[in-house]
Amino acid sequence: MSIYQTRRKKIYDWMSREGTDLLMISDSEEHRNPLIRWLSGQPGDALLFLSAARSSILVPWDINMATLYAEVDALSPYAEFGRQPIKALKGVIERLKIPKGAKIEIPGTTSYPKFSNFVKEITDFDIICRDGGVWTELGKSRAVKDEDEIGIYRKISDITNDIIDLLEGQIRAGKLKTEAETALFIEFEGRGQSCEGTGFETLAAGPDRSFGIHAFPAYTGGAFGGTGLSILDFGLKYAGYTSDVTMTFARSPLSVVQEEMLSLTEKAYNLALGMVKPGIPARDIAIAVDNFFAESGKTMPHSLGHGIGLQAHEAPLLSSRADNEWILEKNMIITIEPGLYDPVHGGCRLENDILVTETGAEVLTNSRIIRL
Repeated sequence: MSIYQTRRKKIYDWMSREGTDLLMISDSEEHRNPLIRWLSGQPGDALLFLSAARSSILVPWDINMATLYAEVDALSPYAEFGRQPIKALKGVIERLKIPKGAKIEIPGTTSYPKFSNFVKEITDFDIICRDGGVWTELGKSRAVKDEDEIGIYRKISDITNDIIDLLEGQIRAGKLKTEAETALFIEFEGRGQSCEGTGFETLAAGPDRSFGIHAFPAYTGGAFGGTGLSILDFGLKYAGYTSDVTMTFARSPLSVVQEEMLSLTEKAYNLALGMVKPGIPARDIAIAVDNFFAESGKTMPHSLGHGIGLQAHEAPLLSSRADNEWILEKNMIITIEPGLYDPVHGGCRLENDILVTETGAEVLTNSRIIRL
């Protein structure tokens, strides 16, 4: 059984328990959804249908690409259905002989007008569009990584660490002087090591712009790595999965405030890392860091971290929000990224990717605060 069949089996089992006869998943320019890649290997732009009878049909925009990448029971080009999801659903119902009255679930992100069109055009079936349900089940399944995903993360972490070391060397040598040079260096080096690109737009903020959590624009032609604090937040995408790290470059002379920010950020990171283990509420770790900063009169204006995977931000969330009910489990991969920001003195952040193991935390990446 392939990894995709194993993942689909979990969803088939859920469908059987819930009495769902057919599930439609969509990935398009209108709404990107990594579930199709997770369940089939198809990079994107497709509809995926899963039936309670344990059959999978992929309806891709690019049949040639799907033939190369997808592992499903059947392929049907989207063009055969006029590239219209309702027509595709009708065709799959007919092909799989789905009985009248069956429960058919469509994406929970479907707008109400479009949902109404499904109901009007596909009669004799119970069309379901909702939050929760299978989408919650899929989110839980993706939060805990399987052995295939962990293997990918070990590979992408190695590449990320290589580039972290290269960045330090280039910036120390004065070869990367601007935000744009630094950001584009990451893209170039990542592509050269078989990455699909960056997992998100690289954030390179020199001393004049590092006060922002996420600098806007993401990078400019301005100076990077000069006197003060510079933040570099980037991820590399490999086999669909992205790393997510943040480095801070601190060049002397630094103010007393900047030195304190760096010290507190490193201590907060180590505090959080020491709390990571299965069974710990993610919220408890975030609260501990918030309280630690509060003791020094500081406030971290963002969450402590998050899960990563086929998207840069996934479950679980490491946040002190009252509605955060995530509990850490073995084989979750999360980020820990404490940071402090000051409109005068700039900002600093330290972020690494962490695998939750039976006994605690395994740090996969080697991001760090670099003193120049």
